[in-house]
Amino acid sequence: MTLQRKAVSVLILSTLSFTTCFMVWMMFAVIGIPIKAQLDLNATQFGLLTSMPVLSGSLLRVPLGMWTDRFGGRIVLMGTMVVTIIPIWLITYATEFWQFLLVGLFVGVAGASFSVGTPYVARWFPREHQGFAMGIFGAGNAGAALNKFVAPAILVSFGWTMVPRVYAGVMLGTALLFWMFSHHDEAHVQDAKSVSWREQLAVLKDPTVLKYCQYYSIVFGGYVALALWMVQYYVGEFGLDIQLAALLAAAFSLPGGVLRAVGGWMSDRYGAHSVTWWVMWVSWICLFVLSYPQTDLTIATANGPVSFHLGLNVYLFTALMFILGIAFAFGKASTFKYIADEYPRNIGVVSGVVGLAGGMGGFLLPIMFGVLMDLTGIRSSAFMLMYGVVWVSLIWMYRTEYRNADLLAPTAPKGLIKQTETE
Repeated sequence: MTLQRKAVSVLILSTLSFTTCFMVWMMFAVIGIPIKAQLDLNATQFGLLTSMPVLSGSLLRVPLGMWTDRFGGRIVLMGTMVVTIIPIWLITYATEFWQFLLVGLFVGVAGASFSVGTPYVARWFPREHQGFAMGIFGAGNAGAALNKFVAPAILVSFGWTMVPRVYAGVMLGTALLFWMFSHHDEAHVQDAKSVSWREQLAVLKDPTVLKYCQYYSIVFGGYVALALWMVQYYVGEFGLDIQLAALLAAAFSLPGGVLRAVGGWMSDRYGAHSVTWWVMWVSWICLFVLSYPQTDLTIATANGPVSFHLGLNVYLFTALMFILGIAFAFGKASTFKYIADEYPRNIGVVSGVVGLAGGMGGFLLPIMFGVLMDLTGIRSSAFMLMYGVVWVSLIWMYRTEYRNADLLAPTAPKGLIKQTETE
């Protein structure tokens, strides 16, 4: 088999594996709703329930990224999938809140697959195509949308306990397919072995990495958080049943996943900086409108009081979420294009750290959504919080990049790409 065909095979199988892992990672977004009713949970507890898999999946991204540099992505990704199969199955037997939290931590290992697949895929492609290749792999985020199609159908037909059983079988089948048709290149591992772990970790002292962590905390962390939160949001805010709520929530999750490849191509063509800058502004506008709560106003006029209502209906709300999902998809790809350009020798460890930041955003935001909901009773307070996070990214980006760059340039702005090895 030629090197090109091996690269394509690795890309396809890695994307399939990541899609399955992401579907499992987002499972509580759907089955968490009947569990919440069964255990009589408040909004904060529901946020904690849905985000526990995100916590472990985030914390494991750094060590798994380093192991990928050291041992190769094939064996690490395979192991990541295999160790989650039994925990997924055990969800069926949980009855107490702490039991769901504990088993959720083990299921969350699946979420760490991203920091394995990113360097694994990137090293099979030349630099000029890495953004597109990583974008295709990152389209596995669409597993969040796939979960919203599959889980409600299973839940309604057989009950929520059947969902983890089916998902455990799917994970096993995907792991077997991946092992049979993926490939390993020892040269990729040799590159990592030439650099010590201390040298790899030294890159974390670079403040630029922290900036990319901030970007990713909103485009990925916000994506994960909203993917977990939106089904119950539609149910509570608009009074929809769980199947219709999940279907509409997929209008955000689906483009937020599958269009990541387009974002990768745009980052290759126009530069990561240009794409990220416009992503942040589009997100800022959408979140500003989404933040406005349902409001009834009464105005005293000469002819008596006049009342009217301000607020998004379900159609406008879904349209804005669709646009936001597209923006987040492009932003996820452009952030990792930054990393591929600036840290070619340390893609695994840097992507692990940035992925950790994004995952921690996905862990903390649903809990904060629940706390704000319990304190204020305003569901749109979730968007108010994310609006503030986007402001931080815009200000940071303006101060460090915008003033020295041409945002309409067809290539990455000069002075922004910092090579860590001699070409």
